[in-house]
Amino acid sequence: MLLRFTKMHGLGNDFMVLDLVSQHAHIQPKHAKQWGDRHTGIGFDQLLIVEAPNNPEVDFRYRIFNADGSEVEQCGNGARCFARFVLDKRLTAKKRIRVETKSGIIVLDVQNDGQVSVNMGPPRFIPAEIPFVADAQAPSYPLEVDGKLYSIAALSMGNPHAVLRVDDVLTAPVHELGPKIENHPQFPQRVNAGFIQVIDRHRANLRVWERGAGETQACGTGACAAAVAAISQGWMDSPVSLDLPGGRLHIEWAGPGKPVMMTGPAVRVYEGQVRL
Repeated sequence: MLLRFTKMHGLGNDFMVLDLVSQHAHIQPKHAKQWGDRHTGIGFDQLLIVEAPNNPEVDFRYRIFNADGSEVEQCGNGARCFARFVLDKRLTAKKRIRVETKSGIIVLDVQNDGQVSVNMGPPRFIPAEIPFVADAQAPSYPLEVDGKLYSIAALSMGNPHAVLRVDDVLTAPVHELGPKIENHPQFPQRVNAGFIQVIDRHRANLRVWERGAGETQACGTGACAAAVAAISQGWMDSPVSLDLPGGRLHIEWAGPGKPVMMTGPAVRVYEGQVRL
């Protein structure tokens, strides 16, 4: 059978989006891995699946697979593309959309200028909820990699994140250190590794090594995690503008227990069909 799909991106973080509300198919991890290959498939960082909700209080259900076939809980850039997609496909006429994800409910607001704001919910810092192996919750933790200690912030934005401050993101060892942090035994479900360079109280540069995808042009949850870490550590103040390789995201956070608000673009690239 042939499935219609849309290729989209949020600041270069790219997605294959499947509507399984009006189409019916059973998608397995092997399909994501096959389609995600940039040489022999469609090529993407994540596969986004739009489904009818299980919860009557929300509008849609949202599933996310990395290019390696692993299913993950949350994707901020993907959430913005999700909102743009369901409007463009006339699956809804709402500009405020409630979506059920593996990690909980998120709220998407499509603005008149085409930007999309996402209420990502409050960050979680308790190690067991990240999950992260630590004796007690702390603002930062020492993490040993190859015999060297690095100071990281660890938190969850619906998925696990480690944030490391660096002097310059351009020279940061993202491709050497990123996969080692991703697969560190203290993160039992692996982790996204963010490398943040603080410019001033409201601006920073960021690169993110995403679990199951490698370095991406932008990572929405990674930007939220980096902003929260920077504000929590006293390096920056809300609102925060983060420049990633693919472009800029705006993050607001009022402090512990408060939701993180992320605003940025979502772009449709092309439409296609794939054989299942």
